[in-house]
Amino acid sequence: MAAWYEDAEFYHMYPLGMTGAPRENREEEVVHRFDQLTKWLDHVADLGCTAVYIGPLFESTTHGYDTRDYKLVDRRLGDNEDFKKFTARAHELGIRVVVDGVFNHTGREFFAFQDIQRNRERSPYCSWYKGINFWGNNPYNDGFSYEAWRNCFELVNLNLWEPAVREYLFGVIDFWIDEFDIDGIRLDCADCLEFSFMEEMRRRTEQKKADFWLMGEVIHGDYSRYVKPQMLHSVTNYELHKGLYSGHNDHNYFEIAHTIRRQFDGNGGIYRGLRLYSFVDNHDVDRIASKLNNFSHIYSVYMLMYMLPGIPSIYYGSEWGIEGRKQGGDDGPLRPFIPLENIEKGEPHPEVAKWIQTLSAFRKKYPACVHGAYRELLLTNRQYAFSRSLDGQTVIAAANNDENAAELYIPVSEEGMYEDAVTGESYRAEGGKIRVELGAGGCALLAKKEPKAAE
Repeated sequence: MAAWYEDAEFYHMYPLGMTGAPRENREEEVVHRFDQLTKWLDHVADLGCTAVYIGPLFESTTHGYDTRDYKLVDRRLGDNEDFKKFTARAHELGIRVVVDGVFNHTGREFFAFQDIQRNRERSPYCSWYKGINFWGNNPYNDGFSYEAWRNCFELVNLNLWEPAVREYLFGVIDFWIDEFDIDGIRLDCADCLEFSFMEEMRRRTEQKKADFWLMGEVIHGDYSRYVKPQMLHSVTNYELHKGLYSGHNDHNYFEIAHTIRRQFDGNGGIYRGLRLYSFVDNHDVDRIASKLNNFSHIYSVYMLMYMLPGIPSIYYGSEWGIEGRKQGGDDGPLRPFIPLENIEKGEPHPEVAKWIQTLSAFRKKYPACVHGAYRELLLTNRQYAFSRSLDGQTVIAAANNDENAAELYIPVSEEGMYEDAVTGESYRAEGGKIRVELGAGGCALLAKKEPKAAE
């Protein structure tokens, strides 16, 4: 039986943004906004998603990644009991919960760093951070220097070679599992973490919870260095993310097809057998509706994300085609407040969410969409078709990025009847091909119909 994460469909929640919490944590008292997040879970289930990635969650000073207490839910969201209720409700709905693990750095208000500020060389925590030098200084004028993440001095790099740091962080993970019953961790800046640290994390978490999932944020490089039996289960597939929108904007389906050949081709794909985390947008990049030159391509973009090899993820609000672009270094426009009543309205494009529901239902009905072998069937700059096949089950995805309708003759290896998952229209494979008409920017999902048993 496959582990839950093999078939998962994720919903990505950035809680500080979606609840409208203040950007700076100046709250003296806990403000209970978590009930808003819990109410989103019915919508998540309606979309067909089976897991949420939610984070950052834990007490921080500003955007959530400058942690000041790993064992407290951010007071701008609520308290630990609120998050327990969230995970319990998610599990009632059959939704797994994955949280952000920010283990490369802490904020300056974290207890270990504050002890160094007070006690300098006498602090027992000097070895907890990289580059502590009491002969130097930093932009905050502490009277010592330290290594910061990408020169963002509000983020102080932890020394993961220090055994006490490792034990502390592994104890934090044990706490999250025991206290909240979480199902996995998304490792922030996994490409900055020590490999031995992630390997030890895999051993520890598997002992604690056998099906615990570890996914890393990795942008560049060789993903197979991270995804392996002794380290992580998955990483973010930024390479495919880029192709999904630029392949449409540039009328160049070769970019997407080449990425899939390189990654997952059965004969030579460098990531074949791996299950990478697929997305079209997230809390760090512009919304897909803002990236596409032609909004109508959003349907084929999502279809490809669901049908190509990978674990699909929806970023909150993008199921309604909302827009959002970074403004300089400000990520705020990517992380907006969305009132609960907007779930009912689904504005500005409720039809996008309905399409995602269709994709999810199709993916669940046909295991070939998840586990099936990928085969490229047709490829031009503006048209693309491929199949996924498993145990005699075959599904076909076809897309057209042209501004005009297109007639596709899709080669197939099996004769017989195919059915459109949306319209119910039947197609007969004749002479080794299926003739399919796609509208401008259109796409289609076909499934091979099983022959009726003789009466």
